[in-house]
Amino acid sequence: MTISGPGTSARPPQLREQWRLESTESVWLRPADWYHPAVDALVEAVERGVVPVAVAERLGEVRAADGVGINEAIDDLTCLYRSLGSAEPPLALVRALCAGWASAQASTVVLGTCIDPESGLPTREYLIVRLGELYGAAACSGTTPSTTHALILIDVSTAGVSPWTRMACAAAIGAALGDAYGEGRPMASLGAGLFAVVVERDDDLGAHTTLLRDRVRDQATLFDIQELMRNPARIWIESLPSTHDAVTMLLMHVRG
Repeated sequence: MTISGPGTSARPPQLREQWRLESTESVWLRPADWYHPAVDALVEAVERGVVPVAVAERLGEVRAADGVGINEAIDDLTCLYRSLGSAEPPLALVRALCAGWASAQASTVVLGTCIDPESGLPTREYLIVRLGELYGAAACSGTTPSTTHALILIDVSTAGVSPWTRMACAAAIGAALGDAYGEGRPMASLGAGLFAVVVERDDDLGAHTTLLRDRVRDQATLFDIQELMRNPARIWIESLPSTHDAVTMLLMHVRG
């Protein structure tokens, strides 16, 4: 294929450009990095009316190699089908995209990151650091986080899931937490289908579980994975212990 400039090919198909526009204006973080020849292969296959599983898997591989998280990659694929007038991509394509992404991730060693690439949420270790700040600030003010804050834990795990299922569930929960709380609130993926959010211990504490249950259900429906994760999700409130060392042990050993 002849390339006429960075990130674009000589004869852009109409569908590809519609896809690019839909994605870069809504979900894609780095517009200049969106194009790859695998994009054209997927567009061509879709225009032929087939379900291009192998092509979607290849796209997942290149997205992972470019440092794109699974949530962003799935959202991007969804934008292609929105450009076609369809609400969601076929589940087989989402599965293939996730499988390709997982394969590329398995062959890459990632060091020093504070973001879980599957969910787009901070890691357990980063949440522990954020909680250290909370405990330090509380000590300076003469309070304790055990009286001012609490953890909400979300468990969507099921036994024996495939890598693509695990990633789809993680992406859904990451999106659900983002919808519920936006940026800035301490939260994390704890692994194995378990997630945590730090919330204030106030009159709205009980409402948090209802809010999250609704958001998780909505995202599970959007991803069409209701049957692939614990449904309904198990969501409960966990009191914060009196010390940072104790909450660190809690987060390292908590189980759903």
